[in-house]
Amino acid sequence: MTLEAEKQRPAIHPAARRPTSLFRAAAAIVWKDLRAEWRSKETVSAMLVFALLAIMVFSFALEFDRTGREASSAGVLWATLVFAGTLGLGRSLGREKDQGCLDGLLLTPVDRSALYFGKLAGNFIFMGVVALILLPVMSVLFDVSFFRPLIVPALILGILGYAGVGTLIASMSIYTRGREVLLPILLLPIALSILIPAVRATRGLLEGIPFDELLVWFNMLAATNVIYIALAYMLFDFVVEE
Repeated sequence: MTLEAEKQRPAIHPAARRPTSLFRAAAAIVWKDLRAEWRSKETVSAMLVFALLAIMVFSFALEFDRTGREASSAGVLWATLVFAGTLGLGRSLGREKDQGCLDGLLLTPVDRSALYFGKLAGNFIFMGVVALILLPVMSVLFDVSFFRPLIVPALILGILGYAGVGTLIASMSIYTRGREVLLPILLLPIALSILIPAVRATRGLLEGIPFDELLVWFNMLAATNVIYIALAYMLFDFVVEE
């Protein structure tokens, strides 16, 4: 290309390049986390072992009949996912901080929200893998079929919302000494607005309630996800400032 043509070439506004760079940076962070997890298998293994042990404890502790097990199985599933997910959230950014990689990621010439969306996607994938493994296990232990048509959308919305707000809270707690203790204390009260509709929607699906009656819980989950992820997108840049 000649110099004349280069000068006449219209300049691209930085805002026009931002979505592409943001997506690529977030995808690179997700790919990095997935490759690191594939090599070490630390986070998913710890989450899965914890979740399976928790389900075993709930299974033997809740000595209900079939009706009682159906009523409590949704709560047991989400309680297990929440505790296992909190374990994974604490390790996602905490590992970057301990290894000195977080400062390097923050110094890269991309929007810092790319780090948030990358970590959000990674945490969502890890929790989703644990949830998919737990469904057949809970179906056997609780004698309740979790293979219903709308169980997966309920899990996706609930896990996405929990990972969205959890990633933001985890980024706030990594600079504290007792982050393992502080993270669940800060996260669980905020996450109640996600857990309550998720449990209600899952329980209604297991009990065979028509979808029209459960639509309010799905709408609440979707609205909460949008609010939390939008707030996290706006606040993340300030949260990671030292």
